[in-house]
Amino acid sequence: MTRCKRRKWAAGLGAGLGFLLLLSGCGEGDVPEGASRVVQGGALFDGTGDQVVPNPGIVLADGRIQAVGGPAVEEALAAGARVTPLRDEEVVIPGLFDLHAHYAVDLLGQGRVDETQVYPLLFLANGVTSTFPAGEVNPTRMRELRLGIEAGDARGPRIFNSGPYFGTAREGESEWDPEITAEEIQAEVDHWVELGAHGFKAKGITAPHLEALIERAHHHGRTVTGHLGSGFRGTVNPRDAIHMGIDRVEHFKGGDAMPPDRSAYASLVEMHPEMPEFEAISRLFIDEGVFYNATITAYGYFGERDPEVFDYFHDEMRYLTPYAGERVEERLPRSVNEQFERIYWVKRDLIRAFYELGGGELITLGTDHPSWGEYFSGFSVHRELHAFVLAGIPEASALRFATMNAARALGVDDRLGTIEEGKLADLVVLRGDPLEDIRNTRSPRLVVKEGTVYTPTALLVRADGRLGPRGPKEVEEW
Repeated sequence: MTRCKRRKWAAGLGAGLGFLLLLSGCGEGDVPEGASRVVQGGALFDGTGDQVVPNPGIVLADGRIQAVGGPAVEEALAAGARVTPLRDEEVVIPGLFDLHAHYAVDLLGQGRVDETQVYPLLFLANGVTSTFPAGEVNPTRMRELRLGIEAGDARGPRIFNSGPYFGTAREGESEWDPEITAEEIQAEVDHWVELGAHGFKAKGITAPHLEALIERAHHHGRTVTGHLGSGFRGTVNPRDAIHMGIDRVEHFKGGDAMPPDRSAYASLVEMHPEMPEFEAISRLFIDEGVFYNATITAYGYFGERDPEVFDYFHDEMRYLTPYAGERVEERLPRSVNEQFERIYWVKRDLIRAFYELGGGELITLGTDHPSWGEYFSGFSVHRELHAFVLAGIPEASALRFATMNAARALGVDDRLGTIEEGKLADLVVLRGDPLEDIRNTRSPRLVVKEGTVYTPTALLVRADGRLGPRGPKEVEEW
């Protein structure tokens, strides 16, 4: 008789967590000890190519993919493996990976707070099995969340902690000291690596500080990404960061297309793919193998919201508490940021051009949406995928941005990013073919993370009406 692990879903991971649920027996979220599972039927997009093919059977056991097709499938079935049958129209894809996955929200206009109760459920319910927060407001709380998920005390995606921002964007636990020394930066990196940080994010950083951060992170085998500038007012141009050895760059590529006599945003609104400066900086990214996180939709939320992308395919505000919902509604509608509206469309043109220049293996997916209560990051993953496709990028490539490329960018492609033997059993079962319509990623029927099968609808029920303060007495926590 197969025994199931007994799991306790407990409080204690930060502000707002206050429920306790005890589960026993075999069911959604439980992991049978020593059992194997065969995902059978439907079709497969394994993340390594451009095609959806008939699913030859996927054998899962001990949290890993034991086989994809071959004799092992029949052997597992003969040995009594559990079967997860798929319908003909369903397609299995690798678990999605958000490389700019803010858990931060600012529901009341009082500043950002890392939300650790509902956001993990929303990410996982949307097929996101791995996240890199790309800068944490409260890194201690985010570390506690990671440890809780790893221990089975909370449900959510895998978290690759990024620790605090390095630069003036740091807030919360400790302010950034502009006079910090290279030795102090190295000590901070050592500290956060010891606590489990997998990579680091620079924002509002000077060149000497960035150089020290990159050097020490690489000493520990960790990666560095950056929200950088043009060189204006002491910022670092991504071109110069690449020469320092940075691993990834967020938002814009810099170079001579962004001269240091004005802000990066002021230059970005005027950029176009035919600029020789754009091609030059794109070639530098490609030659040096630096990953690029475009975060296209992050700007669209502040603009007029392209109706093709920013439609409500799900009632996201239902996850707010009634009190938080009222407070959010008081702040709506938000005014349109005309500069960011222009940037949204410019970025769509530029990402297609970078792809056509040969940058497809270096593009990753990041949502970068610290929500004010209208849209939430788990659902934003699907909008970012849709924006890539509307920009002119093939659906298969867009999916690889959110799977294989992301895993490679974080240096975890030996265990994540594709559906291959030996990798962690992270899968999403979609109700339709995403290569026919990328919007089919919006409706996962099942999500598998390290072999544990979750039902998105059940996860969303757990999240209902729980995000934000429940009343005036809890406002200070937010």
